[in-house]
Amino acid sequence: MLVLALVLAAGFAALGQWQLGRAVSNGYVVQRDTESVVPLDSVAKPQAPVSSKASGQLVQAVGVWVPGDFLVVSKRLNGGESGYWVVGHLAAELDSGARAGLPVALGWTASKKEAQSVAESFGTAAEQVAVTGRFLVGEAPQDSDFEKGEFSSVSPAALINLWRDTDPAGVYGGYLVAQDAASGLRIIDSPAPSTDVQLNWLNIFYAAEWVVFAGFAIFLWYRLVRDAYEREIEESADQAAEVN
Repeated sequence: MLVLALVLAAGFAALGQWQLGRAVSNGYVVQRDTESVVPLDSVAKPQAPVSSKASGQLVQAVGVWVPGDFLVVSKRLNGGESGYWVVGHLAAELDSGARAGLPVALGWTASKKEAQSVAESFGTAAEQVAVTGRFLVGEAPQDSDFEKGEFSSVSPAALINLWRDTDPAGVYGGYLVAQDAASGLRIIDSPAPSTDVQLNWLNIFYAAEWVVFAGFAIFLWYRLVRDAYEREIEESADQAAEVN
């Protein structure tokens, strides 16, 4: 029984070690250079999900602003302060010569009136521009205040239904946070993606369970030996009583 208990405990300990290894490997962060500016087309394509390689990458997009497709997005934090973004519609040029829609956050302000003023006046000239910024995954469409004309998320899937003009190549699945703010706005905080390793706590919990199971296997052997010992003591006492 002792050998069996030790074998079980060793097996449970090995499983616990494996779970710990899984917790670390699942939290492994692939190191990549997100701070070198690359062409948007090299990391992302329109009508396609945003890959982990593209998310958080500094990119440059070339295109023209679409007049009238500028709106104000509320509830945006900048340095811990709530305010507003001005988001424009850039018809980004592809290598094929076609254009794809790209939402671009042009800057932040604490004043809704200022944000609306910039949105109404920005991008009236159809001149080609190059916009540099951080490419982020598109947010989910909002489920409140939409009917009131208030927007609090940057969702390409929702914006494409609001833009006046459609782009032949579709729309990107993410949006760009401009590195330089438009006149009248402040630069949006857009730090580099975190490279901290996040442990998988579920695997750590499983590892702790295996340690408990290993301890229980040894305790079970101890309990069996203890019971056998106590029975021998009782039998000896009974035999001694019978002799007397």
